[in-house]
Amino acid sequence: MKITKVYTEKYRWPKAKPIANGKHVYTHNDLNLLVIETDEGITGYGCSWAIEFADSMGKAILGEDPLNIERLWQKTYVPKFIGRRGTSCKTVSAIDIALWDIKAKVAGMPLYRLLGGYREKIPCYVAGGYYAQGKGLRELQQEMLEYQSWGVHAVKMKVGALSQREDAERVKAVRQAIGDDMVLTLDANCAYRFFEAIEFAKMVEEYHPYWLEEPVDADDYDGYRKVAAKSPIPLAAGENEVTRFGFRDLINTQAVSILNPDAASLGGVTEYMKIAGMADANGLMMSPHGQQQLHVHLDCAVPNVNFAEFYPPQYDAKVYEAFLNPVTFNTDGTVSPSQAPGAGLDINREVLKDYRIG
Repeated sequence: MKITKVYTEKYRWPKAKPIANGKHVYTHNDLNLLVIETDEGITGYGCSWAIEFADSMGKAILGEDPLNIERLWQKTYVPKFIGRRGTSCKTVSAIDIALWDIKAKVAGMPLYRLLGGYREKIPCYVAGGYYAQGKGLRELQQEMLEYQSWGVHAVKMKVGALSQREDAERVKAVRQAIGDDMVLTLDANCAYRFFEAIEFAKMVEEYHPYWLEEPVDADDYDGYRKVAAKSPIPLAAGENEVTRFGFRDLINTQAVSILNPDAASLGGVTEYMKIAGMADANGLMMSPHGQQQLHVHLDCAVPNVNFAEFYPPQYDAKVYEAFLNPVTFNTDGTVSPSQAPGAGLDINREVLKDYRIG
């Protein structure tokens, strides 16, 4: 088998209502795909948050056997020329994911089974609790109660955009609404300096968050150490980290208990599997971040993932309609990957045709 063509497809559609986290406002959903075609008619799809340099990287792998994934990863990931972070690594990620999609299709297996098949379904948390215009404490409580009514056992909410006192009140309101038995996680999206994160953690400690995610800047390893030393709330981080080398350094802080790797940014499935092994060897759990069509496969492939990040159809129906084999939400609060061969990224072009931008 040989690679005959590498190209991108980009789609964008507006959210029903803008939402915000601790630092950013989001008005649209983006789906960035890298497509690899082969001379045997098998097409692979990869995804990332941004894809550039696809022409030059694509030319580097034309004519290669797509099943030689490790070799092609080494061929595209050349830090001397592309750097380690940024859109170049995201493009390496998208290429690698597309190659694994091809490999799973050749094997006739869903990706999670090809990678290890540790489980068929995994507990999920609903990634909600965003800031939005007109959303006060009551509306936030109602949102979380709705998620609870679906049978999920964990929810996430955003912090960091308001004053610490106001955000602490939001955390209190959610805990009062959902009760003590439901898992509540907090995500600051790097909004705090270390001393602010320590103070906020003290304010919300009594509401027993399961984790505090990205309390400080992603590169502030010392900040993570300082927060971990002063707070009993486990820290989560890693959605902005890249390659096994970056995760090695993050793990070595001994400050982070739950890693949030994003295969669409960190270097693809190839790197994700290496990072999962490193995390497991260090006694760490993972809760991957990002495109759930892909990550539910990766969640189910390895043993040390505790929760899948999940955006329900109510969040954006097109997130599901855009794919031919969407993630399955189960009534017991778990999610399952598709059983179709591949990584779950085959798209429904009829649904997406009016939203293509590139």
